[in-house]
Amino acid sequence: MTLSGSVRKSWKIVMVSMVMLSGSFAGCFGSDAVEYPKCEDDDNCLTIAFEAKEEYSNTEESPQQLADHLAGLLDMEVEIYPVTSSAAIIEAVRFGHADIGFLDGGAAWLSWQNYDLQVLAAEQKGDGRAYYNAIAWVHKDSDMAQADLDDDNSTDPYALMAGKTSCHTSALGSSGMLLPMGWMITNEYVEVQGDADDISSLGDTVRHHFSENSSIPDSGTKYHKYQGSLRCLAEGGMDYISFAKDPTVPTYCGDEPEDWCFEGEFTSTEDFHGIGYSGTENGEGFGRAPSHPLMYNPDYMDDAMVTALQEAFTTMNGDDEGQEVYDNVLSTPGLTIISTEDHLGTYGTLIEGVPGIQAYFAEKAEG
Repeated sequence: MTLSGSVRKSWKIVMVSMVMLSGSFAGCFGSDAVEYPKCEDDDNCLTIAFEAKEEYSNTEESPQQLADHLAGLLDMEVEIYPVTSSAAIIEAVRFGHADIGFLDGGAAWLSWQNYDLQVLAAEQKGDGRAYYNAIAWVHKDSDMAQADLDDDNSTDPYALMAGKTSCHTSALGSSGMLLPMGWMITNEYVEVQGDADDISSLGDTVRHHFSENSSIPDSGTKYHKYQGSLRCLAEGGMDYISFAKDPTVPTYCGDEPEDWCFEGEFTSTEDFHGIGYSGTENGEGFGRAPSHPLMYNPDYMDDAMVTALQEAFTTMNGDDEGQEVYDNVLSTPGLTIISTEDHLGTYGTLIEGVPGIQAYFAEKAEG
């Protein structure tokens, strides 16, 4: 098995030294220093680009734990290449300074489209999937739900969303904004307002199509994130829409419902209806929001090494110690082996209609 070899050997020494500065971070509360030792043998070394914290109060959360565990499974040295942005991870993997790196869905899609980086594996969600479905949640007695449930092709639940009050998770969340808006723009339900190449046009587009009172919450506010989007719907009622992921309703209004779930027109979990999802076999709503994938560059990593890594991650999925490392370091129950096209292909297609999306992800990746 070969990695990037001598092509990146000298670069690795220089770049790792520059980024690491001191090679370690001091832990809080008197914990031992978190060190990122470099490989002694570059020809038998795996380098992981990782967006590391400046310090860890619990050293078990340090990515070095992942490196040490993989080293035992692969019978080779594994080092962490700490960086401070998605852009640095993309550049490290693109140019062979690192062999693999974790990215969020948007940055991964950008790295695939622009530099042909590939997915080696992807983090699992709490239910074992490597994605969430983006859903429009409404009241089951609303005209939108009724149009979705009837057998009349002349009634269109998506067309009926115009003029309703939309509840988003944030200004640029995947399930709560980018996927539903990308889908509706691409399918000509929504017309972009303003500059089609500027991401700031998205808010104007939302309020023009839905309502001036639509919720596009800032961080930390009442209706922020999935919980906030659903609360906005629950408190709003029939003419409101919550754009969120598919587990949102059972998570917050299921067996142990939040206080706000059933104080208005919603009286039970059954009152929530997912457009294109509830009562539909294999319904995916607006499509899949991918989890964070682990990316690699096929120009620097051969098939044998890819297979060895995938086997190692699969072994960790079924091992108590491996699962503990996943949980502590990555906050995931495991990694799923999946192809680039299966993980990122539909996501990119669905969000292409969002104004300025390519420029946004490029800027986001640069951090």
